[in-house]
Amino acid sequence: MHTLSELQSIGHDLVRPECVLATQAGFFYTADFRGGVCKISPNGDSELILGKPNDTCPVLKPNGICLLKNGDFLIAHLGDDSGGVYLLKPNGEVSPFVTHINGEPLPPSNFIYLDHQDRLWLTVSTRQQPRSKAYRSDVSDGYIALIETDKAENGQARIVADNIGYTNEVYVTEDGKTLYVNATFTRETIRYLVGDDNQLREPKVIAKYGKGIFPDGLTMDTEGYLWVTSIVSNTVLRVNPDTGESQVVLEDNDTDHLDWVEDAYKTHQMGRPHLDNVKSKRLKNISSLAFYGENLTSFALGCLLGNHIACFPNSLFQGSKPPHWYFDDPK
Repeated sequence: MHTLSELQSIGHDLVRPECVLATQAGFFYTADFRGGVCKISPNGDSELILGKPNDTCPVLKPNGICLLKNGDFLIAHLGDDSGGVYLLKPNGEVSPFVTHINGEPLPPSNFIYLDHQDRLWLTVSTRQQPRSKAYRSDVSDGYIALIETDKAENGQARIVADNIGYTNEVYVTEDGKTLYVNATFTRETIRYLVGDDNQLREPKVIAKYGKGIFPDGLTMDTEGYLWVTSIVSNTVLRVNPDTGESQVVLEDNDTDHLDWVEDAYKTHQMGRPHLDNVKSKRLKNISSLAFYGENLTSFALGCLLGNHIACFPNSLFQGSKPPHWYFDDPK
């Protein structure tokens, strides 16, 4: 288990860096609620790539971000009442990528993920408005959509798995045959088999979580174990996908605060105050995890409430290479 004394930081003056990506070249990219992506160079310098709103694009509220091979980004837009995926170029130009599904506008959108087969997966946490109405164990109206690359220019996507309890991050194995997803407020990780038509089949809950654990970020190490970050409790778990057993890698929380949140959750009264406040020593509501370094044995943590990225060098485990690991640095 890691300790907080090992904590280092990357970047500064970030705004809600919910999602963090790392590349082999030593760059980090974080979502930034000012309306774009913050690029952090190996020497620590930061550059905010700010989207330029226009007649077809709102001021972006990036939640999940995705780095493409040509250096562009896809942004999962988490507006108050609108969503969609937008293309952000390194010069700040923004254009719609996918804004509708089944003829209807996309709700506030959570996460966009590129897998090793160049497929794009989008998660929508809930259809509820406001989203806080879905901070309950008895609401399961989130979904996963597939954006088919050859149809993306026409803004076409299709739902491939539905009725998920607040859909958050997904992870697809390198062979492309298995997809895992975190359901934050039913507190579970679900496994799907990816069919030949990319429809998700045979859902199986492979891990259920107890008090204080609200799974958000998701990735995998080279031994096939899932790494799960929990908001609220500031916990990193290493989960065996075959048994569901989990090992605490890191945690930073306050018992009284967790009791307060847990009471609200159990009585279906959980709301924004339970996410927008944190009682911890160092971590600020961690939400995603990216392995980095020459051997991918260090990890960095995105968060909801901090202004930098917490990182922990020299983990005992090695992360799997993400699809964007070798992508060139955007110019």
